[in-house]
Amino acid sequence: MICVAGRSEGRAEGAWGRYPLTPMGSSEDQDFLLRLVHRGLIVRDVAERVFPELKKGADLDALLEHHTGLSAETIAKWRRTRAGEIPEIPGYDILGHAGTGGTADVFRAREKKTGRVLALKVLNVDSTRNAKVRDAFVKEAKLLEKLRHKGLVEGYGVFKSGSTFYSKMEFVEGSTLQELLDQGQPFEETVALKAVLGASEVLEYLCGQGIVHRDLKPGNIMLATSGTLKLIDLGFAGDVGGGSQAASETTVGTKEYLSPESAQGLNSCDARSDIYSLGVTLFQLVVGRLPFQSTDDRELLRMHVMQSLKSPELKTRNFSHQLHYFIEKMMAKDMAARYQSWGELIADIREQIEGRERYDLDNPVRSPRRR
Repeated sequence: MICVAGRSEGRAEGAWGRYPLTPMGSSEDQDFLLRLVHRGLIVRDVAERVFPELKKGADLDALLEHHTGLSAETIAKWRRTRAGEIPEIPGYDILGHAGTGGTADVFRAREKKTGRVLALKVLNVDSTRNAKVRDAFVKEAKLLEKLRHKGLVEGYGVFKSGSTFYSKMEFVEGSTLQELLDQGQPFEETVALKAVLGASEVLEYLCGQGIVHRDLKPGNIMLATSGTLKLIDLGFAGDVGGGSQAASETTVGTKEYLSPESAQGLNSCDARSDIYSLGVTLFQLVVGRLPFQSTDDRELLRMHVMQSLKSPELKTRNFSHQLHYFIEKMMAKDMAARYQSWGELIADIREQIEGRERYDLDNPVRSPRRR
């Protein structure tokens, strides 16, 4: 599957006032009514007025027409599309749901004109109503359309059908690194280093285009079934040294992976900020947990700025000294102490991978070059 940042949205739970959610009439109609509320197509008050009559056996579509004033055609479309979950976009056959993020859903679709199978990233209803999120969606799609690298998901533009905004992208079969971590096992060291190397090569390309990613994490790195690595989601990408798609925000990115300067809301982020986030990712891949954890967002940001990296796992598990060095250098609090360029990081990781593959792992492996 192809995924976007964030986890799948959950089903509605609880009760509507005094009315329970457990099916008491038609289970299909119950589920449909819940979907309409969950997706913001009708308000909760309307559902509470409809529910008692539905329990008595009244026709749900007729009730919705009466209580909302909507046409039978609109309600029929909601039925066909599972309350808007399945988009109807002229020129495309929707083949299946591929993933859900915080702002959009991704669908596998066939373009009728060409027969090409691709991914349609469809902005959800709430995000469409938010001008800032909508503008960021359009900007990301246009950015992807201009970029070409084997490690980037290809973008084919952004479009609008009725009130629906969607972007066309290359469809990639595979799983994100976060999905693989969620299966319960950390990555073997060489596998993790190869993933970080592949991501670094894409990020070096982006840096050459004057772009910082600003949201690096396992959920935004995808391993295709073909074995290739793909960087996805440029929703927070900005210009090197400042200039963001969300300039009014003090911090941009996912808090668990923010560099110290990003956590402080500084506008001087460059490749070294992405290197820090990729260091957090490398730590998580091999250890199986995040280096800093807290349920309090402010405390978590403070940890990234102030707290030293501590990990018993790095010391007690059979990791190489070079892996320790990479993580510590990538996650240095001081930007000047980190790797200063993607090229420098790539050279060291590539040398380590080649050394591990060339020699028996029980024998000493050359230390990475120090600059």
